[in-house]
Amino acid sequence: MRCANISVSGLDLDGAAAADAATTTAASDLGAMPEWDLSDLYTSSDAPEIEHDKAAAAKEAARMKAAYQGKLAGLAKDGAQLAVAIKDYEKLSDLMGKLASYAGLYYAQKQADPARAKFYGDVSESLTKTSTDLIFFELELNQIDDAVLSAALTHKDLKRYAPWFHDLRKEKPHQLDEKLETLFTEKSQTGRASWTRLFNETMSSLKIQVKGEKEPLGLEQTLNRLSDKDEKKRKAASEALAKTFKANISLFTLITNTLAKDKEISDRWRHFTDVADSRHLANRVEAPVVDALVASVRAAYPRTSHRYYKMKAKWLGKKKLNSWDRNAPLPEKPERVIKWPEAEKIVLDAYKGFAPEMAGIAKEFFDKNWIDAPVKPGKAPGAFSASTVPSVHPYVMMNYLGKPRDVMTLAHELGHGVHQMLARDQGPLLAPTPLTLAETASVFGEMLTFRALLSEAKDKRERKAMLASKVEDMINTVVRQIAFYCFERKVHEERRKGELTSERLNEIWMEVQRESLGPAIELKPGYEVFWSYIPHFIHSPFYVYAYAFGDCLVNSLYGLYAEAHPGFVGKYFEMLKAGGSKHHSELLAPFGLDARDPEFWNKGLKVLEGMIDELEAMDKVV
Repeated sequence: MRCANISVSGLDLDGAAAADAATTTAASDLGAMPEWDLSDLYTSSDAPEIEHDKAAAAKEAARMKAAYQGKLAGLAKDGAQLAVAIKDYEKLSDLMGKLASYAGLYYAQKQADPARAKFYGDVSESLTKTSTDLIFFELELNQIDDAVLSAALTHKDLKRYAPWFHDLRKEKPHQLDEKLETLFTEKSQTGRASWTRLFNETMSSLKIQVKGEKEPLGLEQTLNRLSDKDEKKRKAASEALAKTFKANISLFTLITNTLAKDKEISDRWRHFTDVADSRHLANRVEAPVVDALVASVRAAYPRTSHRYYKMKAKWLGKKKLNSWDRNAPLPEKPERVIKWPEAEKIVLDAYKGFAPEMAGIAKEFFDKNWIDAPVKPGKAPGAFSASTVPSVHPYVMMNYLGKPRDVMTLAHELGHGVHQMLARDQGPLLAPTPLTLAETASVFGEMLTFRALLSEAKDKRERKAMLASKVEDMINTVVRQIAFYCFERKVHEERRKGELTSERLNEIWMEVQRESLGPAIELKPGYEVFWSYIPHFIHSPFYVYAYAFGDCLVNSLYGLYAEAHPGFVGKYFEMLKAGGSKHHSELLAPFGLDARDPEFWNKGLKVLEGMIDELEAMDKVV
């Protein structure tokens, strides 16, 4: 049972994330920023409604077990009766998702707070216990005879769930019997969930002593130094991060080995052959499609990242970039600080230029405090959009510092939010979008915002800086995410043969980084441990290729939009409204696109190559 969905921004997982306000400008200088009003979920962590809903969920799960266990095959002979059972399941999914969403968002606001951590753990434990009463449900649905189910799905109250049943059928070869599924579910609280929580709380509590700083910094503060205009600060931050990661490397190695083994055990019992098969199934994407994407991106490394970083080294007056120079700003133009009200206007205007309806939906997030924007001690790092449940609305989290990159992140997360709002009518079972398509609206929103800003840039130096920044974001979203995917593949494949030492993990990391970043970047001592803090490796194995999938997909879509493809806006909205009710092939068909074709991915990569071409042409003119 899926309770809640969080789409996390992955624009850069290595050094240009949000940070503490002290790193650039005081938070007060950025204008008034919204903070979450979670009362649409629950008014507080001790609200009586929480205990009431936990009890109600447990009671309803027990009732459903008594009413439906062992009877679903019989109910399937009457589509109307099976529809009642599915609607009961969907309603309970929404209630449990509401509880899970509040606990997760409340915890994200201050992960270092023991009381919030306990609350989050207690709610998670309660929901896990409740969900064990429902394990039989999907297992029994998959035991219904195909012909009987097909006939039932012709009923008017049930046929809208046909895509959900179709996806559920794909899970059948990998499902276990009820006792084993119950054991896996209950043990997850002391297994994967606990190790993930240990990683989260360790990262949130890190205190990093950076040379030149009076007080230790948090992880996000330090990462932000890697995009500082002062090379001394970048170097100091990189060395401090390396020192801190090395001091904790035994713990990070243990967590990585344990979770990789946990996944191997699950994969073996569920008959998944390849290390990424379970992710492909969850994403509703075929392995050959992902393989085509990976092959296309890796083949393009010399034409994209290698070529760009060679240019950037020249811009910075270096033969080679140091690893801490990768996200350095260009010397031609200092980054201006963009206050929150201006950031709001920039994004909403860009959205409005595409479709007023999109801007109208996005504006609700600002007006109703569905965004938590300021940096706060202990707050979860990075940015994400949590869809929560269809009966409520999404919430966006940021760590806003006024950089142009932060404006792009705002556009990205609001894209997720708009997508999640549009898909709400599909209901709890059909609204969640596979990760490969979940990035579509977010990356498209970013592109709209970037193009709007670029069109207003009159100064050649400003245009160059903006293009370079966008190229870097696209490299981080495509090239680096595929490199991360390759790293994960090697780690999980080798883990099947035994534990990996810290040294071996470091070696694998350096291999994929050298391949993807190219000869223009010198990976300095200490960089070998930077694999250890990437959250996606811990939270969602093989999640990362979804970013590259989404970026290349959006590049192809935006190309059609720029060419005035007939009915583009209407088709685009229909795609977002579909949520998870359609396969990617169905959603792309109206645009004449096919992800199985390697040329599809090459078309997306050519957008990135074209921007690098433009930067090269600017250099020649100068």
